[in-house]
Order: sequence, then structure tokens, then C-alpha cells
Amino acid sequence: MRLSESTTIASRLSALAQRLGLSGRGPRLIFERARHLRLPFRALPQPAESIWWAAGPPLQRLVDLPRDALSGPVQEDKAAARSVLMAVVEREQLHLDNFDLRLIDGLCSPPPSLDDSLGSFEELAASPLGRCARIISYKDFLKTVSHAMPRFLAAEPVELRQASWHGERLFWAGEQHGESFACAIAYARLRGLEVTLPGELIRYHLSGDGLAELRRRYHMLAMPVQAWSEPAFMSLLLDHGLPYARLSLLRYPDAPEFLLLPKDSQEANALGEGLRLAGAPDVIAYLEALHQRTSE
Repeated sequence: MRLSESTTIASRLSALAQRLGLSGRGPRLIFERARHLRLPFRALPQPAESIWWAAGPPLQRLVDLPRDALSGPVQEDKAAARSVLMAVVEREQLHLDNFDLRLIDGLCSPPPSLDDSLGSFEELAASPLGRCARIISYKDFLKTVSHAMPRFLAAEPVELRQASWHGERLFWAGEQHGESFACAIAYARLRGLEVTLPGELIRYHLSGDGLAELRRRYHMLAMPVQAWSEPAFMSLLLDHGLPYARLSLLRYPDAPEFLLLPKDSQEANALGEGLRLAGAPDVIAYLEALHQRTSE
């Protein structure tokens, strides 16, 4: 690199640091060290078009985030981050008098394998998973659906879930025998059987105001598991006494942990800006994209 190019890059970075409010020597040094970190950052996965509720990000957990869900050295910092996070997702409950079960096309029960590619109950019924139920008559249908819902014939309300990041898909909230339920509903659709029950629907959606407040107050970055044993990163985080909070929300193998850095701290803001330049995925941008996609 020629001297003129090096000088130009340095001046641009200096201008960027000033624009970000990193005017002090300490914040500038943190910013410079952070942007040069080399960590195995990976993009956050997009929600799959799948019948499985677990195939999407578990953002519904933010609504009732436990007090001990966040980790970090200072209780006040964790409490402040928790308060903002809990406003990102909103929940509403609806009672449905006569709900047609044929509209359900998702399962909250755990998938029997890591395969989340099934896109409909019909695909499940035609797959090896569908062997659990061989429905060739109405009697078989009643037996199968009652296996999944023991109180079906007593007209007990069906529990439903819906989340904006899953689109319009409606999920059965039962935790067991999901394959039996799916096969029964696929049969009802095939035969044109009208199957109605009262319904209790819990609907989750991302809040635009909640996301805006999170963006205003925090950096929220997806840090790989290797980061927490990386001396260069941990030195930046701990040696300067920065305020921060950590959140483990995702539950797949080697899932990243979310780091929240308050922007009202110059040092924490400098670390957040530097990590973004180093390649750390911006969790807030990820959530904003989900919100925009589901609001169109």
C-alpha cells in the first residue's frame, strides 16, 4: 500500500470516528483495536419456510425474558438491556369461536430430526414421518386426531400460535404427537371434512417502536462462541470496565451469543462500531429486515 493510500484510509477512519462521537483517545483506541479483530463471524440464518415452529428464531422468548436471562458483571446494565429487549416483541391473545382446524399448517412440537425442510402437512403425511398414521376412513381420522388431542370429541379449545417472522402460518401449540395431528389435518383437507373447534390464539409480532428504541440505545451484535475465549476481544471488553450484557437466545449448535453495548457509553459505543467493521452481524438490522418483510 502506498503512503498516500495509507494516509487517505487513516483520515477516513479518523473522520468516521469523529462522526461516531469517538472523540477521546480511549474510545478511538478501542475502536481501532476492535475493527482489527479476526473472529469467525457468521451471518444469522433466515427463518425457514417450514411447518416447524422451532425452525424460526425463538423471538417470542423476549416477551417474558427472565431476570436472569442476561449475563454480565453489573446488574443495572443487565436490567436496562432486558427492559429494552422486552419491548421488541409484542403479544396479543384472541379467542376464536368457530375455528377451522384445516387452516393450521404448523407444529410447535419438537421436530423429530434436524430436517426443517417440510413445508406442509401434506408433505409430512407423504414422508416417512407420516407412517405413524394410516388414515383411510373417518373412524381412522377420529382415532388419529384424538391421539393428538385427547379432548377433541369434548370440543376442548385448540391452542394456536402465530408469529410475524413465520408469516401467516398458523401453528398447533400441542407439544406431543405432532405427526399424528398433521396427518389428521391433511386427511381432513383431502376429504373436505369440516372440523371446527373453539380456538385460543397467541400472536407475536415485532414492534417497530421497540426496534427503534433498541437501535437508539444499543449495539446488538452476534458474537461467535470462540469470541469468549479470544484474549484480544476479552481484553477490550473487560480491561476498560465497559458496560455490556450478554444474551443466549438461539438454541442450535454453535449458535452465537448476542452482545449488547449501550451507546451512551463512549467506550462501549466504540467497541460496538469497531466490531461491526470487523464483521460482527448486526442483530438489530436482522430484526429490522424481518419486521420490514412481514409488514409489506
